[in-house]
Amino acid sequence: MVGLKPSEVPPPLGVKVLSAGTAACIADLVTFPLDTAKVRLQIQGEKAAAAGIRYRGVFGTITTMIRTEGPRSLYNGLVAGLQRQMCFASIRIGFYDNVKSFYTGGKDNPNVGIRILAGCTTGAMAVSFAQPTDVVKVRFQAQQNLQGVARRYNGTLQAYRQIFQLEGLRGLWKGTFPNITRNALVNCTELVSYDLIKEAILKRKLMSDNLPCHFVSAFGAGFITTVIASPVDVVKTRYMNSPPGQYSGALNCAWTMMTKEGPTAFYKGFVPSFLRLGSWNVVMFVSFEQLKRLMMVSKNKLEATA
Repeated sequence: MVGLKPSEVPPPLGVKVLSAGTAACIADLVTFPLDTAKVRLQIQGEKAAAAGIRYRGVFGTITTMIRTEGPRSLYNGLVAGLQRQMCFASIRIGFYDNVKSFYTGGKDNPNVGIRILAGCTTGAMAVSFAQPTDVVKVRFQAQQNLQGVARRYNGTLQAYRQIFQLEGLRGLWKGTFPNITRNALVNCTELVSYDLIKEAILKRKLMSDNLPCHFVSAFGAGFITTVIASPVDVVKTRYMNSPPGQYSGALNCAWTMMTKEGPTAFYKGFVPSFLRLGSWNVVMFVSFEQLKRLMMVSKNKLEATA
């Protein structure tokens, strides 16, 4: 078997929450440049490009950013991103199995509807709690580090403080509705797809419950999630990055995009979104499965020596 063996005892909630947050941070560290490129492509067309800079494709965007702003620009907003994952993934992924069990009354093999309901629930819970970290992350990723272009924010804490002072609490929770919509879609599609693909592989004995199985399941879940969630993700990014008054709401943002840029605007940044979500899912789910098992091994050893 490739990797650690599954624990005979189901991991407790604390293990799942901690391993989910840690795995998500690992995935963010690996894939953050792709996420930054996705944000830059999504907001392109919203306003005139600084210094005539245009982004073309994910790798073209990354190359342009390195050339014009330096390699550190690819990790703009990383601190807020890691804060977001520790709050966000811990809830939406760590609580998923427990919420699913709650809705079924503890019964095994829940149907697809129950899984979707559990994904919507934990996704909404996570956004409601962690939204300010997402707002700061997106704004850092969107700002350009160019000479002659004023920086919107100089540090993570300063960004939280400035948004609160200028826009109030509503500014920190800006875009909550499209983000809840987006993450309900992402969470449902991501976790339910991973669940179903993994179960199908194990049921048909195509693979055992190890790293290759987790890799295939995560990659499939990443592609399905990108196709479904990309339009809402673009609206969420545009709206959260917008200055006060540019849009009257998320629906107005979507309508403005449709009328000014056409329906293809909703799939701007699709390739980096897929590259990011596909690779993020692979790193996160593989890390999550292994961290759960590693924590259970450590827990059992501690209990044995106690």
